[in-house]
Amino acid sequence: MRVLGVSGSPRRGGNTDILIQTALEVVAAEGMETDFLSLAERPVKPCIACGGCAKAEEVCCVQEDPAFEGIIDRFMAADGILVGSPVYFGSATPQTMSLLDRVGYVSRCKGSFLRRKVGAAIVVARRAGQNFTFAQLNYFFLISEMIVPGSTYWNIAFGRNKGEVSGDEEGIDTVKTLAANMAWLMKKLAD
Repeated sequence: MRVLGVSGSPRRGGNTDILIQTALEVVAAEGMETDFLSLAERPVKPCIACGGCAKAEEVCCVQEDPAFEGIIDRFMAADGILVGSPVYFGSATPQTMSLLDRVGYVSRCKGSFLRRKVGAAIVVARRAGQNFTFAQLNYFFLISEMIVPGSTYWNIAFGRNKGEVSGDEEGIDTVKTLAANMAWLMKKLAD
């Protein structure tokens, strides 16, 4: 089994990366393969609603975009998907939503390949906006017919400057519990 962890932060090595990597370490300890995707240096273009994914014979997005190359394959290969985003003006980053919109449209047009995969959101905030962002990411999982595990609290942590999130013990523990629950659920679904 494989878990894809996506960091939607434009800052490499920032708080969102730390939380996604923490979760991936837990699922790796459960014997699962992990794959980390950072959008920090991948300026994924937004969906342009061209409908090309519906018309294409292969499973793809037809938009010319080097930053998006290979991403559909990584989502298809994963049994579980973690998506993390910092809060920007009360919502997920544009990078995160560009990626999810494009993957989501291709999935819906090509057999709903996200259906029944396990999906979980992780959000980091400086101060506020985390609940809306958490809901925003979960809406993607739910409309994609994915299965969403829970944790001991919402999958959020606090931090502004790089590394600050490591001081949020409750946030780190919540993410670790989420990852353990995700691994457990994936194993149960595989039985």
